[in-house]
Amino acid sequence: MSDTIKQHLYELDIYGFTVVENVLSTQEASAMREVLMRCEQEVGTEHKHRGTARHVSNLPTLDPVFFKTIDHPKTLPLLEHFLGEGLILGSLNSRIVQPGDGYQGLHSDIPAEMLNPNSPVMMNTVWMLDDFSPENGGTRVVPGSHKSGLAVPPEDMDVKHVVQPTAPAGSVIVFNGQTWHGGGTNNSQANRHALFGHYRKRMLVFQIDPHDGFPPEWLDQLNDRQKKLMRLNRGLGAPHAADSHLH
Repeated sequence: MSDTIKQHLYELDIYGFTVVENVLSTQEASAMREVLMRCEQEVGTEHKHRGTARHVSNLPTLDPVFFKTIDHPKTLPLLEHFLGEGLILGSLNSRIVQPGDGYQGLHSDIPAEMLNPNSPVMMNTVWMLDDFSPENGGTRVVPGSHKSGLAVPPEDMDVKHVVQPTAPAGSVIVFNGQTWHGGGTNNSQANRHALFGHYRKRMLVFQIDPHDGFPPEWLDQLNDRQKKLMRLNRGLGAPHAADSHLH
């Protein structure tokens, strides 16, 4: 295990999050942003989960440019450390925060009944396709909140210790799914684009099933590890259970 990975794992253990810089090149981040902008025009929706933003879901079914994020060697080892090698890609979506969009309420991505301070059942990645800063509302995280045993801050709690990582496009925030987090207010004049890769332990269902609408002709563009993470190693077959099927 490299010293760099050890450092990220220490930060994940202690703080509940870490920032991995230079995961994507400037050119790769720009190319993904351009494709995401097209997808947002074609299938984007309004997203109001604890805050307003534009939303594009199930990105692997929309363009192969997003495939490289699924099993990137700079992020996957961190996820496997906590979730095991049998983990799945629960979903790969995007939030596009527009100028004037306000704070997204702090929250965990794991339901209260599934919280486990010693062993999270979910981990998350935030792929920055623009530079992140407090001005454009970069993701906020609360260090140590992954050990609180609470899915959201108590209503009467003044959450004073909030970190808003500043990092260049191509960087990735990796965080424990129990860590309180939320988007910031975009006070800039431009949209802020990010991908959200959500990973789960193997016994869980998808958040959004990648089998839904996956183009069969793209299957050969996935490597073996990507297919396993998406449960596509036996082909498309019948759709699997997913949170999105329950509503």
